[in-house]
Amino acid sequence: MLTDYHVHLRPDGGPSAFADFMTPGNAERYREAATERGIQELGVAEHVYRFTAALDVWQHPLWQQYAVDDLDAYVAFVREETDLKLGIEADFIPGREDRMRSLLEQHEWDYVVGSIHFLAEGALDYDKYDVWNSGRSPDHVWRTYFTWLGELAATGMYDILAHPDLVKHWGRERPWPDKDLRYYYDLAMEQIADSGIAIEVSTAGLRKPVGELYPDRAFLEMVVDAGNPIALSSDAHTPEDLGYAYDQALELLEAVGVTELAVFEGRQVRLEPIG
Repeated sequence: MLTDYHVHLRPDGGPSAFADFMTPGNAERYREAATERGIQELGVAEHVYRFTAALDVWQHPLWQQYAVDDLDAYVAFVREETDLKLGIEADFIPGREDRMRSLLEQHEWDYVVGSIHFLAEGALDYDKYDVWNSGRSPDHVWRTYFTWLGELAATGMYDILAHPDLVKHWGRERPWPDKDLRYYYDLAMEQIADSGIAIEVSTAGLRKPVGELYPDRAFLEMVVDAGNPIALSSDAHTPEDLGYAYDQALELLEAVGVTELAVFEGRQVRLEPIG
């Protein structure tokens, strides 16, 4: 069994009309790509900030720019016109947990992907709002990110923790901490272990400036020791990126002793042997 749950049906980084991409024909393009690459479990998880309902949670300028679509229409499209599992990628915004929980409870998802893209107003992976322009030290940014990562897991609102070390997105193009990175991972690990949340191994990092899988091996080894399930995804925004570089991800999973992947339905998880 191979999975790809962290999938978007439209390109990232610019306006993309709902009607142009939320179509059975476009969904079929992704299904065909999955079949070609041996991926049996396929789900879609559009960014929450694409939907007007997200503005009840947060009013960041990026969200105000992109929140134009109807969440009910998205859910109806996936359920009624595709055979994809239904997910959503929902940001963790400290202090807004109750608002996000209320939004998520409005629909019956197969899974909810939790992610952190912002530290306060600063973005980790979008240079227009670059967190590194804030003057904060690398130590402060990394400590804050992994502290929040643990808090994300502890909320119980999310089923999959996406790209767990996204803070490294820019690689050495941005300031880098001096400490052993396991110091920062430890800040999140107890809450991650207690939560039982599935941890995503994502090949998206190979397409980013850092040029590495998310997460790195040291983090993944700590997760495996903690006993959390593993979810495999590509964070694809086009059919061409679906299952991207899975050979590298599978090599890492084998090296750390992972033999099963998390499979979701109705927010219930089961483990299936890796195919």
